[in-house]
Amino acid sequence: MAWTTAFIIAVFFVATLIRSALGFGEALVAVPLLAFVLPVTVAAPAAVLVSITIAAVVVAQDWRHVHVGGVWRLVVSTLFGIPLGLWLLRAAPEPIVKSLLGVIVAGFAIWSPRHGRSHALGDDRWAWPFGFGAGVLGGAYGMNGPPLAIYGAMRRWPPAQFRATLQGYFLPASLAGLAGYWAAGLWTRSVTTYFLESLPAVLVAIALGRAVNRRIESGRFLAVVQWGLILSGLGLLLQAAFPSVFAGG
Repeated sequence: MAWTTAFIIAVFFVATLIRSALGFGEALVAVPLLAFVLPVTVAAPAAVLVSITIAAVVVAQDWRHVHVGGVWRLVVSTLFGIPLGLWLLRAAPEPIVKSLLGVIVAGFAIWSPRHGRSHALGDDRWAWPFGFGAGVLGGAYGMNGPPLAIYGAMRRWPPAQFRATLQGYFLPASLAGLAGYWAAGLWTRSVTTYFLESLPAVLVAIALGRAVNRRIESGRFLAVVQWGLILSGLGLLLQAAFPSVFAGG
């Protein structure tokens, strides 16, 4: 139906704008909203295709801003976290895990403005546990972003570097996720169709997000990231409290 297509395009536009401006945050917008009109088995692979597109465009445009030392550590440690995330998905009660993660993510964002400056990270040695946490959260619920955003905030990366470095992480991570969907037979014609229909809006949103990112000064950007983390934490708590709403169909 035409309204369904328009809704999907609108969701991808908003999710892409958030991701392009901040570097993360689309996971709590795209799949949960798409699940109202699409099966998650269609929405999730389509969202990964969009994620790859965003990351590829941003890296191609702003590769000079990518903090390579942080990216490779985050990607490698993520690979070790994914199996634990998959185990949690199967073995642990989802509401409990999501509630705990939501409290941790939102709690950090509330704590950070008062105490974060004294705990800023001066080098990339701490990338390993944050990447591992991103792998756990990504393997369980496809939400790698919050641990990466916390790490970038504590590294005090300026907006352009924060955005580009996270996309340097998301590009290989999303490609690996797409390979998994392909192997599972979930990359279907419907997935490709919804992606292609949304692509013009996605490209416009990437450009708009880049312009927004360039206009935010560093101090204000960190405040926006912290609010993004608070909303991510609240989103996890809502998913834990109302699992049927976000189950899709």
